Amino acid sequence: MATRREPGTAAPAAVEIPVKQVQIDGLVVLKIIKHYQEEGHGSEVVQGVLLGLVVEDRLEITNCFPFPQHNEEDVDFDEVQYQMEMMRSLRHVNIDHLHVGWYQSTYYGTFVSRALLDSQFSYQHAIEESVVLIYDPIKTGQGSLSLKAYRLTPKLMDVCKEKDFTPEGLKKANVAFEHMFEEVPIIIKNSHLINVLIWELDKKAPVVEKHELLSLSSSNHLEKSLQLLMDRVDEMSQDIVKYNTFLRNASKQTQQKHQYVQRRQQENISRQSRGEPPLPEEDVGKMFKPAVHPPRMDSLLIAGQINTYIQNIKEFTSQNLGKLFMAEALQDQVN
Repeated sequence: MATRREPGTAAPAAVEIPVKQVQIDGLVVLKIIKHYQEEGHGSEVVQGVLLGLVVEDRLEITNCFPFPQHNEEDVDFDEVQYQMEMMRSLRHVNIDHLHVGWYQSTYYGTFVSRALLDSQFSYQHAIEESVVLIYDPIKTGQGSLSLKAYRLTPKLMDVCKEKDFTPEGLKKANVAFEHMFEEVPIIIKNSHLINVLIWELDKKAPVVEKHELLSLSSSNHLEKSLQLLMDRVDEMSQDIVKYNTFLRNASKQTQQKHQYVQRRQQENISRQSRGEPPLPEEDVGKMFKPAVHPPRMDSLLIAGQINTYIQNIKEFTSQNLGKLFMAEALQDQVN
């Protein structure tokens, strides 16, 4: 779903202390939300650039700007040049312009993909402290802000650098779907003036009835998440079938190679007993070329996406079960 975007700036000096926390200005969060509300529709993904600086082990995101929506027919549009011009303009007005990552929206938690992996590797390889912010507008619309920061793990970065996605390469690097992305804690910070303004607005705002939060009716969120989960499970099943087919073909080829070598040896023994010269040696490897291992990175990404769906469903169902138990207790008190 995501498109690969190269960083528009050169990598700054490497940071010895790893980033352990992401601090986001409230204005940045509002810009990301507004970007989706203006250009995002349904499953359409919106993306943008994150700007800020690194302070000790904390990555401070102080500004952002969106990637413009353009048609694929617009071949003259240069994304890298657009980013460079935007950051140059921000620098002229004395706004933080250092590139520290990117953000994108998600649709029911659907963001673990090869496109996101390639994009984040490109950013993180050029700018060590880069993160990707994943904004979930659907979960946010239900009353809780859903904004998470992710980075590629060092193990996965090494695998991507080597581009060895074979089963042996992944096994050697000890990379599983749990070891692909690491989540970085997020803190949203506002200035004191903004906090005072919010406090004043909260006092003047009309009281909103919040009893709908206790509604026992289930929305279509669970149904849609289960449907997406089943689709990913089907993809995993198809991938397993392809891999099993490869294993059967490889085993069959190995058996044919072994039988050919045995026939060759028996033929040479017969020729030697008749006093005839043995058959010339042939390169068996050229006759039976080894089958190419199918890449396993797609399987890891599907497994990672399945795990994300499961976590979302677990969180959603736990909240609904809590409301059901609370309603049952209240009903017992009434009776």
